[in-house]
Amino acid sequence: MQRTATVLVYSDDVNTREQVRLAVGRRPAADLPPVEYVECATLPAVLTELERGGVDACVLDGEAVPAGGMGVCRQIKDEIFGCPPVLVLIGRPQDAWLATWSRAEAAVAHPVDPADLAAGVTALLRSALPATV
Repeated sequence: MQRTATVLVYSDDVNTREQVRLAVGRRPAADLPPVEYVECATLPAVLTELERGGVDACVLDGEAVPAGGMGVCRQIKDEIFGCPPVLVLIGRPQDAWLATWSRAEAAVAHPVDPADLAAGVTALLRSALPATV
């Protein structure tokens, strides 16, 4: 049975979660396994999924309310042992410094550019998963 890559997508907006899934797709690169998504709309759901384990990368909405993705990122980096790499969706390119503060490995501006988001998630998964050659 082929391994899958699990990507956690956090946003309080169902449309944002859908945009992420559609932009990244089922297989963002030929050298990566198929992607499965875990969608979370609240911070407690994110923490539960990460504590459960098996998440390979996270995409967090920096504009989510009441807990924004950058604050969530900083919290999980402090609290989750072996926290997976994180991509934060930022509202403006000028907010990139906040993504750095949050300790996210990558940031992409929202509204989502599908090519940029897919490239960012691909890079995170390549860093998190063993080579499959």
